[in-house]
Amino acid sequence: MDLEKRNKLLYLEQYINTMRPVFNTRALFSDTSAEYVSPAEPDAFSRVKIRFRTAKNNVDYVCLVWRGNKYLMSKVETAVHFDYYEVEVLLKDEKFSYYFEITSGKLVCYYDMRGCTRDVNEYYNFGIIPGFSTPKWAKGAVMYQIYVDRFCNGDKSNDVLSNEYCYIGEPVVRVENWDQDPATMDVRCFYGGDLQGVLDKLDYIAGLGVEVIYFNPLFVSPSNHKYDIQDYDHIDPHFGKIVDDEGELLPSGCRENRLSTRYIKRVTGFNNLTASDELFAKVVEEAHKRGLKVILDGVFNHCGSFNKWMDRERIYENVDGYDKGAFVSADSPYRSYFDFNDESRWPYNPTYDGWWGHDTLPKLNYEGSKKLYDYILEVAKKWVSPPFNVDGWRLDVAADLGHSPEFNHKFWQDFRKAVKQANPGALILAEHYGTTRDWLQGNEWDTVMNYDAFMEPVTWFLTGMEKHSDDFRENLLGNAESFWGAMIHHTSSFSMPSWQVAMNELSNHDHSRFLTRTNHKVGRTNTLGPRAAEEGINKAVMREAVVIQMTWPGAPTIYYGDEAGVCGFTDPDNRRTYPWGREDQQMIQFHRDIIALRKKYPELREGSIKKLGSDYNYIAYGRFTRLDQCIILINNNNCEVEKEIYAWELGTHRSGYMKVIFQSNATGYTLNETLYKLNTGILNIKLPETSATVLKFVQNPS
Repeated sequence: MDLEKRNKLLYLEQYINTMRPVFNTRALFSDTSAEYVSPAEPDAFSRVKIRFRTAKNNVDYVCLVWRGNKYLMSKVETAVHFDYYEVEVLLKDEKFSYYFEITSGKLVCYYDMRGCTRDVNEYYNFGIIPGFSTPKWAKGAVMYQIYVDRFCNGDKSNDVLSNEYCYIGEPVVRVENWDQDPATMDVRCFYGGDLQGVLDKLDYIAGLGVEVIYFNPLFVSPSNHKYDIQDYDHIDPHFGKIVDDEGELLPSGCRENRLSTRYIKRVTGFNNLTASDELFAKVVEEAHKRGLKVILDGVFNHCGSFNKWMDRERIYENVDGYDKGAFVSADSPYRSYFDFNDESRWPYNPTYDGWWGHDTLPKLNYEGSKKLYDYILEVAKKWVSPPFNVDGWRLDVAADLGHSPEFNHKFWQDFRKAVKQANPGALILAEHYGTTRDWLQGNEWDTVMNYDAFMEPVTWFLTGMEKHSDDFRENLLGNAESFWGAMIHHTSSFSMPSWQVAMNELSNHDHSRFLTRTNHKVGRTNTLGPRAAEEGINKAVMREAVVIQMTWPGAPTIYYGDEAGVCGFTDPDNRRTYPWGREDQQMIQFHRDIIALRKKYPELREGSIKKLGSDYNYIAYGRFTRLDQCIILINNNNCEVEKEIYAWELGTHRSGYMKVIFQSNATGYTLNETLYKLNTGILNIKLPETSATVLKFVQNPS
């Protein structure tokens, strides 16, 4: 062999030995979970280690980029088929926003919350908020929402009586038939559900596997929904206890609530209020004994026209122990709590500012009253402190509070300080539609009701329906790319501590029941009638939705009765009573089993999430840690499909098995385990029609 040929062979050998495999973008991964950010919730001015994952020997450089500054990351570990790069940074007392730049030969790409991308967009940067943490108990916790009047009547002696008082111009009604559908004008109809009923059913709730109860408002209020608070200091005796029950109902034809002496005695009498507060404290105590946390609904943007500070109904006007309301007198100590447009109209001044123009919902004027501001902060502290010991607040229309964005943010910053000082383990979550990031910077709300990054994408993908059942869009039904686009875009507003506690609902008191959305009927109970909400429903699609809910990051929240097969169009039909004795037992057991699965496998509650595939009516994703990996496959087609999934992307071995641990289908669900052998880390599987399949990686089947 001549020298030239020998040198050429040596060159080729050297080239082959140093040649990198094709750049593997599927292997790239990072997020802000505990496995990639350590510590996961760092303090200000502390050091934090940030990691990034690549395929083994596949890249030249990985840099973390922050404000245009590049920090070269060092390869610190090789495991399975991945390399792990790491850099340590010193945080300041401000949000640390970053992305990654990966170089392989002449190829350069970036990695942010969208995954691997060719462009840089600050909106999708990863974010760490020093000093911000959310309660450990709430991370991934399963919640249960109770609309109390419709859950269980445990004490008939506290029921609202027909003609007890007037609400929005007509007498209230006691509904005698628990199974009766809600009326079109349902707000003044009462079924009698109460806290004693909740006490009676605590074992049922705990038996579902639920970890948190979220109550719709419980404070004194004239409506069944109680979002028009009458007295923030006390639980409504109609939900609690009535020990002094004197006075008369309204005379026939009378509409003046100042004459509703029975109602006045019930809701202003301190014996009734104290007994009701004590019963609520007992409910919380009994819930805690069962390992259940409790969240209250806080309505602080507005109160109600019945409120003792306003007293438009003149309920408190002549009751000992109460000051005159702002409607009654210009000299009321509560005058500054509200905006009045005509100073010449007292006594009985009706010109106050109502939220969205509703005179039944006076808007609270925090800017005009430091006394009101401080009082509400005391209310916030009171209920998360002994003897009540509530575990958190859900905040109604939280972005509307105040008269300017600047004031709104100042209030919620002070609210957070007050609540966390009183109870450091309390959760603060807010109702909000639209972009949330302005309030999720670590100094206001912990998280939100997750409409944009959960309820809406799941609803559109599985049903094509708008969340009120007001529209059907065929172009969004089964549209997996739209699903992933919405999920990724809106999730980018969350830091990891906020995302882990986000309230992931399928239904609630403001929207149609998810099971009804599966029938694709556009309308409401006043146009189609309540029976239409039950026609053509698809329980298999409902099961798919619940599997997504129970395998997605955040806090899955069940709206009472969803687990029992309750249907309903949007408010008021979504507020049907819990069907005791008429439950869908298969659906209840399905919920028990999928909740148990979530709690059994920590990757489903705490792990990272990675998109593994999408197609028409099909999505695939993984939940995983370094030690454990699960794959979730949703086939919303009405036919069987065969799919190939790269399980190795989650960190599984190239050999081994994926074991089905849960599968719902068109007729029901099964826990029977089926093994699928991996071929070089790839899973090939046939999925039944309208199915949801959860698989777990096992190296050696037992």
